[in-house]
Amino acid sequence: MELPQAPDAASVEDFFRIDIRVGTVLRAESFPEARKPAYRLWVDFGPLGVRQSSAQITALYRPEDLVGRQVVAVVNFPPRKVAGFRSEVLLLGAPTQGGAITLLAPDAYAPDGERVH
Repeated sequence: MELPQAPDAASVEDFFRIDIRVGTVLRAESFPEARKPAYRLWVDFGPLGVRQSSAQITALYRPEDLVGRQVVAVVNFPPRKVAGFRSEVLLLGAPTQGGAITLLAPDAYAPDGERVH
């Protein structure tokens, strides 16, 4: 039996071009204008400042549970407009068996803005 192959190979240089950082959610609110259920988030990335994100994570999280939580996000993708909202970072998560997105986060506190290696 042949094992599944990963998609196109990427170099270490490719990986390091993506800027992945730790941040803390300062504010989270419902985003009823979005086509799919989502939240608007404001995340503090320390020296990089506060960045906005739209995230489809409503199945596992309530806005009040997200405030103060550390998250991991890509901070150097171009911003996207989502229902008139400027989403500046992409929060990282993984789907559960049921398809809901669970957020990636450090196991212990890491300073806001710290780069993921």
